[in-house]
Amino acid sequence: MEKLKAVISILMLSTMIYADEISDSINEALTKYNGGDLTEASNSLNYAITLISQKKGDALSGIFPKALDGWEAEEVNSSQIFGGGISADRQYNKGESSISISMASDSPMLQATMMLFSNPMFATADGAKMETINGQKAIVKYKPEDKNGDVQIVVGNRFLVTVNGNSVSKEEMIEYVKSIDFAKLLETK
Repeated sequence: MEKLKAVISILMLSTMIYADEISDSINEALTKYNGGDLTEASNSLNYAITLISQKKGDALSGIFPKALDGWEAEEVNSSQIFGGGISADRQYNKGESSISISMASDSPMLQATMMLFSNPMFATADGAKMETINGQKAIVKYKPEDKNGDVQIVVGNRFLVTVNGNSVSKEEMIEYVKSIDFAKLLETK
């Protein structure tokens, strides 16, 4: 119980540090702007944007599922992507088999993928199939002879979730898709 209290205190403190640092940077930018120092105002705003992106990446990190039985999970990595989006990914390994899950929000790639979902002819042109997994429409590509494939899902028109599998069965990929808490992902701001 004491460990839980300590963890909660640390998480609350880190959230407050982010919030204070973000607010401070925005206020600093406003002060610099009002003083005519446009370069420093811009630098302060860019720093605030970076901190906000890190905070969004941290929020995405909490969505990734635990490793399924027999699998090991690596740490979650998050980063900013071109166009202002956020991406986070996690690798899962079991012997020679690997599955990676990536989640992107506010990504320019999202619009192109949404077009595939709206026109299944494009999505299935290269052998992919449209499926519904846990209530989510998915584009599933799997090559049984190579034992690899991927699943792409657009969640709430805001997130692109991709599950890639190498040396795995289609069922293993689908199990990882099913283990993602899409409702929790939708709650992410």
